[in-house]
Amino acid sequence: MFRNGKSLTGLAILAVFVLIAIFADVLAPYSPTQVDNTRRFEPPSADHWLGTTHIGEDVLSQVIHGTRGVIVVGFLAAAIATVIAITVGVIAGYIRGWKSESLSAMTNVFLVIPGLPLIIIVAAMFEEPPLWVIAAVLGLTGWAWGARVLRAQTMSLRNRDFIQAARANGEPLHRIITVEMLPNLMALIAASFVGTVTAAILALTTLSYIGVIPVTTYNWGTILNWASAQGAFRQNQWWWYLPPGLCIAFIGVALALINFGIDEYVNPRLRSAGERARAMKKKGLNVNDAVTAVRPVAETTEKKK
Repeated sequence: MFRNGKSLTGLAILAVFVLIAIFADVLAPYSPTQVDNTRRFEPPSADHWLGTTHIGEDVLSQVIHGTRGVIVVGFLAAAIATVIAITVGVIAGYIRGWKSESLSAMTNVFLVIPGLPLIIIVAAMFEEPPLWVIAAVLGLTGWAWGARVLRAQTMSLRNRDFIQAARANGEPLHRIITVEMLPNLMALIAASFVGTVTAAILALTTLSYIGVIPVTTYNWGTILNWASAQGAFRQNQWWWYLPPGLCIAFIGVALALINFGIDEYVNPRLRSAGERARAMKKKGLNVNDAVTAVRPVAETTEKKK
């Protein structure tokens, strides 16, 4: 995975966003709420690299501070969802009988629970819901798909020889799951985590854009909400809505590239195809050629002599 150019590119882009979120207070040139009525709707300039809003707020500072909310909610929601998915999916896949069926039925129930109405209800209970509450709701409604995938894979693993040997040796259930099974499920767990981060970030920005989450909670969706409300799209004030939109696109591309690398690691066919392509590139061959280049017979015979 870490020799894959796509996954390395995705990790590099994601690392940039994580660093921006950590050092937002240092990197932002202004406070995101600092108002300057003398510089309203200004295009990008030396003082304001991404221009200003309708009340003179610096767009770059808002984008930088908005990164923190996106990263925190995305990773926290993914961590909550992944822990629940591992617990429910692996146990449901390993045990048999009514306990397994009960956990599977609970997973099916959470698959059909709509997350949007639940978040609207939770947001209505708080004047300004904290980020961890939003992340908790997204995590609690986003674990079911990962649990189903892990359950199916665990059901395949539980009949393997090394699992049967561990059971015959009398190893306890927790050791079989943590030591024998989880290492073989790490690639699926990583793919589920990355997918949940993507879904949580898109859900947060979408809910902020439509106004479900209060606009005082800064993230990229909040910036788009203010830009839309103040007519930035109609007046072609691109410096207000384009940067947060590009940030959403870039982080989506980064997570997708990381997922491609995980898919190549999990799938033996993709892994062998990727290794073959890298080997051909090292030899100077074009991987897209329909016919592989071969050396002339005379040249090969001459070298053997």
